[in-house]
Amino acid sequence: MPLLRVHNFSISLDGFGAGEPQSLETPMGHAGQRLHEWMFATRLMGETGGVGIDHAFASRHDAGFGAEIMGSHKFGPPGWQDDPDWQGWWGPNPPFHTPTYVLTHRPRAALEMEGGTTFHFLSTSPEEALAIAQEAAGDLDVRLGGGAATIRDFVTAGLVDELHLVLAPIVLGRGTRLWDGLEGIESTYDIEAVSSPSGVTHLTLTRRRPTSAGVTA
Repeated sequence: MPLLRVHNFSISLDGFGAGEPQSLETPMGHAGQRLHEWMFATRLMGETGGVGIDHAFASRHDAGFGAEIMGSHKFGPPGWQDDPDWQGWWGPNPPFHTPTYVLTHRPRAALEMEGGTTFHFLSTSPEEALAIAQEAAGDLDVRLGGGAATIRDFVTAGLVDELHLVLAPIVLGRGTRLWDGLEGIESTYDIEAVSSPSGVTHLTLTRRRPTSAGVTA
């Protein structure tokens, strides 16, 4: 059965997925690029990059996905809805190459980009957004791209099957925090941790499935 998965989502030691304030000049706020330095150092990002543990995880970014869901703050800085020419951070050929659903309270017409990415703008619940994305993805999984608040909403709704989180060795102190309101998440997910020489820890949370007796396994 196709899954809803989070992949390559970096958080700080204190659980923040972005710093503040986020703007056109500082998309990740005061975090800068520090949350993603591990990925920038992999072969995925350039021929001189490494091919170790971090590359093995990072390179699965496109594996098995047929659609993406993202929050409005991933698509653009605060206020992007007021700019009719805004097409996202990624230039004419975004890295998604699938139908991509942006959750926003101010939808606009679909935006077809190069490379197979079409942005669709939805004002709907997590459950309805997932149903729309699953229909587009067919037999493939749906990637939940963030940010932290969007992931938190989908986890709270019980919709996320797998989370690959990358714990970066920094403390941000402020920003958008993933874990708020998710106390006890370890009771519904199996958790595996892999430490990397780069200093990050790859956490994979896999949702436990109900058994025939009605308990999780």
